[in-house]
Amino acid sequence: MAMSPIEADNASEGPGAAVLRRLVFIELPAALVRDIGSFRPDPAIPIPVETGREAPAFNPADLSWEAIVAGMLRILAWNPDHENAGYYRSFVKAVRPGILAELSEAGIAKARARDWEIAEEIFRALSGLFPGSPEPLIDLAVMYEDRAEAYTAAGKEELAEEMDDRAFSAYKSLLSMEPPFAPAYFNAGYFFLRRRNYERALSLFETYAKIGDDEERVARAKEIIGKLGKQGYLDELFKEAYDLIRLEHEEEGLAKARAFTEKNPRIWNGWFLVGWACRRLGRWEEGRVAFEKAIELGAEGVDSLNELALCLIELGLLDEARARLEKALRLEPENVKIITNLGALAVKRGRRSEAAGFFRTALEIEPEDAAASRWLQQLEAEGSET
Repeated sequence: MAMSPIEADNASEGPGAAVLRRLVFIELPAALVRDIGSFRPDPAIPIPVETGREAPAFNPADLSWEAIVAGMLRILAWNPDHENAGYYRSFVKAVRPGILAELSEAGIAKARARDWEIAEEIFRALSGLFPGSPEPLIDLAVMYEDRAEAYTAAGKEELAEEMDDRAFSAYKSLLSMEPPFAPAYFNAGYFFLRRRNYERALSLFETYAKIGDDEERVARAKEIIGKLGKQGYLDELFKEAYDLIRLEHEEEGLAKARAFTEKNPRIWNGWFLVGWACRRLGRWEEGRVAFEKAIELGAEGVDSLNELALCLIELGLLDEARARLEKALRLEPENVKIITNLGALAVKRGRRSEAAGFFRTALEIEPEDAAASRWLQQLEAEGSET
């Protein structure tokens, strides 16, 4: 049985390089070739085998159908343009005809468990195995979005941006498919909404409202279209204010935000921007008033409650701050940022044991959360909990 190592240009650099280095290629003797249903293996094409070891040497004990399928799937995941990719697709489908449903379920389960690397490899493998199928690609995009949100919550902005870039690339491929894959327009609309690219989100939701066949989602898309217009997201003044504050030009952004609220006093988003700028400038009382106004006018989600709580903490209104954070936690029970802020508030109140409990809970949800880890290390360095 002949064997040759994996080509260096497939394994030396880039995503999946370490995975590819755990593969060896073997050539099956013609005498061992048997038909698999209507598929006949070609002994002239090298077969990748997963060994589980980097820079491996082939051991006949490594050879099994599972190891061969795993090797082919890893090639399709990380090097889908491999010269033998078409052959590997046919081989895997012959050996495992139900693999699409089987691996899709496994990938979704891994993503829900935040086992990101395995989920990514599964979805990439399915995309390589079924290059014309949008379902694995949309699962991959959603996984990247979830991962980006987790990194954002953990304060890892660069990694979050990297995941958003990968999601963007997946959506770009999905939106170029013909015929159009309607769910991609709905999901991509939310992606751009989260990134505050409101014009692009509006366009995608408008397209989905026309081509979507899920009545509940179509209704939701139309609702978002209405809100984008009514709540000022598309207003140039609003966009300028947001961008200035985001880019740390708070004074200029605050002036734009105030101008927006003068023009649109009943739209909560403008008041949120005023509060956001004031909070970043350390104008706690002005921030408190603005966030309370935003909430009064219908601000949704936990961000307004969290921002208001931060102002209240600085003003010494600790009981009121806790009430706001607890309300936010009821809305999103696994929001790591809120849990960590409750811990920081407990530290400020001298409740060190309670604070440590919050930080440990945050780390159970997101083990890499930088803020919770830093707070907990500080508590441990300062001595026993009280």
